[in-house]
Amino acid sequence: MIAGVSTEFNPPGPEDFQLPPIFSGVEWFTKPVLVATLTVIVIVWFFWGASRKAAVVPSKLQFAGELGYNFVRNSIARDAIGSAEHMKYVPFLLGLFFFILLNNVAASIPFIQFPTFSHIGWAYAAAALSWIIYNAVGIKKKGLGGYLKHQTMPAGVPAWLMPLMIPIEFISNILVRPVSLSLRLFANMFAGHILLLVFVLGGEYMVFETGNILLGGVGIVTFLMGLAIAALELFVQCIQAYIFVVLTAQYIGSAIADEH
Repeated sequence: MIAGVSTEFNPPGPEDFQLPPIFSGVEWFTKPVLVATLTVIVIVWFFWGASRKAAVVPSKLQFAGELGYNFVRNSIARDAIGSAEHMKYVPFLLGLFFFILLNNVAASIPFIQFPTFSHIGWAYAAAALSWIIYNAVGIKKKGLGGYLKHQTMPAGVPAWLMPLMIPIEFISNILVRPVSLSLRLFANMFAGHILLLVFVLGGEYMVFETGNILLGGVGIVTFLMGLAIAALELFVQCIQAYIFVVLTAQYIGSAIADEH
């Protein structure tokens, strides 16, 4: 123990993500639910306002809405699905992208500062929705038997290898995809937020609680590093929303692709 240094600092951990209900007696209404609800309201307001009075010379709001729409349509749906059918999936991908993006970025907004998808249940729900969509469109186009054959029996593989390939492809294409989608999103949001808590709370503790000049200086540096991590985390929040939706679009494209 260093003289003059308090030992009462409790480092952040998983328990910091277990938030109490906002209203007493309403156990389900926690901050993640509030953030997700506000996110839906903002998305609906934004795109309704952007399209309500569309004009040849767009307003700033219309321009921003078109920019977001064109990004998802051209850089995600068209590029990843790669077929004439991509337009029918744009509304789903657009809503999914902005929902995940805003819920991630909420971790960087003062007074909210919590990423919804740092709770694994939200990540599971988003991945399950994507799983249902891409399997459903594949089954609708090819039929159940044709879709399973498409996903588990790669073209050009010798028949004697099929007993080995079919279970591997089934696990990879049907079972593992939603797990990898959800865990990637959850792990990045959880790890980034807890790392930020460590640096910010640790820096604050060393500056204000230890009473040690040397540790106070270290605390200032730690706090500044926390600000740098916050900027990095904002980038990760955006890129994870993009990766999640790009992979979903690729899975849709794979599900409806014709055999070559």
